[in-house]
Amino acid sequence: MFCIFILQSFVKGESTQNFSMLKYNKVNVRYGPSMDSPIKFVYKKISLPVKVIDKKDNFRKVIDFQKNNGWIHKSQLQKSKSAIVISEKILFKNPTKYSQPLAKINKGRLLLIQKCKKEWCKIKTGNYLGWVNKEKLWGINIIE
Repeated sequence: MFCIFILQSFVKGESTQNFSMLKYNKVNVRYGPSMDSPIKFVYKKISLPVKVIDKKDNFRKVIDFQKNNGWIHKSQLQKSKSAIVISEKILFKNPTKYSQPLAKINKGRLLLIQKCKKEWCKIKTGNYLGWVNKEKLWGINIIE
């Protein structure tokens, strides 16, 4: 019984690093966790990763990589398979810095993640497909 409690506490602590992504091209962000609450702003980018920082009923309080925050109905979110580049990166053909470089990826670029290994993620962005180091990517869950 004691071991189960410790494990549950550990898992709950990890869940605070929960990223989701927007399910649609237009998502309303509200001041409060209710459909009656006024709209604060509107996201217009499908697959944009957001970090869930609070929950109330069917609403999730989220924050984005630019520190904008507000409440979104959970039906507008899905499990995150995307990330934002927070510092310029190089896209490589294989998961090693000694591989052929394919493109430079600028800060703020949305990446769609296909799979991740220990330090690298295979991503798609625009017409490019390749590998980037996980460092300086915003939106990747700790537990994958």
